[in-house]
Amino acid sequence: MKSIISVGLISLLLMPLFSVAQKSSSEINHSFFIAGPQFTGIIGEAGNIVWDSGKPSARDGYVLKNGNILICWADEVREYNKKKEVILKYKRSEENMELGTAVRLSNGNTMITESGTHPRIVEINKKGEVVKSVPLQPETDNVHMQTRVARKLKNGNYLVPHLLAFAVKEYQPDGTIVNTFKTDFAEFGGRKAETWPFTAIRMKNGNTLVTLTHGNRVVELSSEGEIIWQIDNSIFEGDPLVDPCGAQRLANGNTVIASYGAQKGIKMFEVDKSKNIVWTYEGHRAHHFQILTTNGKPLKGIPLK
Repeated sequence: MKSIISVGLISLLLMPLFSVAQKSSSEINHSFFIAGPQFTGIIGEAGNIVWDSGKPSARDGYVLKNGNILICWADEVREYNKKKEVILKYKRSEENMELGTAVRLSNGNTMITESGTHPRIVEINKKGEVVKSVPLQPETDNVHMQTRVARKLKNGNYLVPHLLAFAVKEYQPDGTIVNTFKTDFAEFGGRKAETWPFTAIRMKNGNTLVTLTHGNRVVELSSEGEIIWQIDNSIFEGDPLVDPCGAQRLANGNTVIASYGAQKGIKMFEVDKSKNIVWTYEGHRAHHFQILTTNGKPLKGIPLK
């Protein structure tokens, strides 16, 4: 633990702006996990580094219910226990392969996406052994652009965004596609707008929240794929949406978004149901993230320690 604390203190000394990076008109302070290009770890509500993985450029990750931390990099997935020991590891099997998602499932398995010659979803057990494989159809040989943040649904299917296919596809465990949401919306300018789907999250109301990276938009889609809520830079000052990647819908209905492409200024921000920005973070860039606490209260199912 001493080494973690020292790394955090050194980081804060070198980058003092990060200690005051959170701003809110509604007196909101969050702690959160960041999977980002410069830093992968946990930021406290005071803006301090609470935990540092020591390895940047993560794609996805979570603090689990037991307090362990699951992280996905392009080359491997690791799970750390509270002593920062690696208790689970899964490495890509090919050099040109990219891993993009790591999610702990209710049965204890871990779901991982693999982009490459044979793109697929795998589920691994606690020993890191593949126990299930689901072939994917990204419609491109561009490994980096095949897929990003996918999730498993309660019905056992998988929700997978495919960037260059301009589509979020729902797969059955045998790889059969049973539903497709297209994201090259004519009202946004079609494919020229580069509304590539990056994160697709099925919410409790049955709608799907999707970030549209280069198109600098976030949409909520109905079960029929119709846009029922959306935000873009035309409604904000300062263009805070810069290659939005990660997103999270909070219990109060607010939506937090990571502007992965932002080199300066706002890196993450939160909008309420009326599309007002109520919280911003200007510290580390985030590929994906997980809000852990708000004003000292942990989100449901997430431990404080």
